[in-house]
Amino acid sequence: MQFETPFPRNVMPRSLFDPFQLGNTHLRNRIVMAPMTRNRADENGVPTALMTEHYRQRASAGLIITESSPVSSQGVGYPFTPGIYTERQAQGWREITDAVHAKGGSIFIQLQHCGRISHPDFQPNGASPVAPSAIRPSGQTYTYSGLKDFVTPRALELSEISGVASQFENAAKLARKAGFDGVEVHGANGYIIDQFLRDGTNLRPDAYGGDEQGRMRLLNEVLDALIPVWGAESIGVRLSPQNSFNSMNDSNPQAHFGYFAKQLGSRNLAYLHVLEGDMGGGTSPFNYSEMRTQFSGVYIANNGYDKTRAEKAIKNGAADLIAFGVPFIANPDLVHRLESNIPLAQPKSEYFYMGGAEGYIDYEFAQ
Repeated sequence: MQFETPFPRNVMPRSLFDPFQLGNTHLRNRIVMAPMTRNRADENGVPTALMTEHYRQRASAGLIITESSPVSSQGVGYPFTPGIYTERQAQGWREITDAVHAKGGSIFIQLQHCGRISHPDFQPNGASPVAPSAIRPSGQTYTYSGLKDFVTPRALELSEISGVASQFENAAKLARKAGFDGVEVHGANGYIIDQFLRDGTNLRPDAYGGDEQGRMRLLNEVLDALIPVWGAESIGVRLSPQNSFNSMNDSNPQAHFGYFAKQLGSRNLAYLHVLEGDMGGGTSPFNYSEMRTQFSGVYIANNGYDKTRAEKAIKNGAADLIAFGVPFIANPDLVHRLESNIPLAQPKSEYFYMGGAEGYIDYEFAQ
């Protein structure tokens, strides 16, 4: 994506390596570690010692956003993902936040509900996954017993939807106990909030469907539940306007997500985190510069940035912070490598999901 129009937020030159004040959280640089599911929790969704070491190693990032963390047993969609809906899970996360803070880092937790991107194998009593509408995603998902076809989800009853916001609220309270600096609401990549936002997956005829205002109602109710717990300045939201991952589509993403960005901008949130592009390889046009201007707060850009592109975006104001994903997997010292122009190590993709220490905490630091 090109950002040819400058966004002069101030008159001082800005660098990727400058400190930044994010609401109540001071960041040592403008480099964000993006949320990346790594499937290293235990079978009860409790974070492990391996995870503590993984995040400790990467604490030089200005901000770490954790892998997505289900807010309830209903929200689980993958094996060995760390939850944030029990006290034991919160205690496990506390080990991680303490380790990151001891290294001078900052860390937000990404709150997730998978919605239809789940399977009865993960659901209490083998129930059907829930969604705004009963539309089955294509493809298969990994379960504890191997790959299985997605199933048709059950459309949430009108009376149930407030309970989803309550699940996020409970998770947010546990996140405070766990010592996080803030929370990110996962409204992207085809999970439940994104399913409500996009008209390709939300066919509801009631107050939670229809136009942009209706489709945004759940996200607004989640934020209304979280703000008394955290304060708006410690809450971020992630969106992915173009992403077709998890069988997602929308009739007019430019207009619809422009509306969402403008509405979110009125809430004085910590940031808007945007996945710029399509993980599925789609190339439909989208003007992220326009979306950036529609959101009046801090903007985190994400997806395929290298140092050159990131520095350009920071200098011209196209983004305030840049999130890096895959480079952080193989480069726990990514900030040092970028600043010192040290070549980046390449990740072992066969260990991205599940496994032990190999391909997770055994990458070398540059001398």
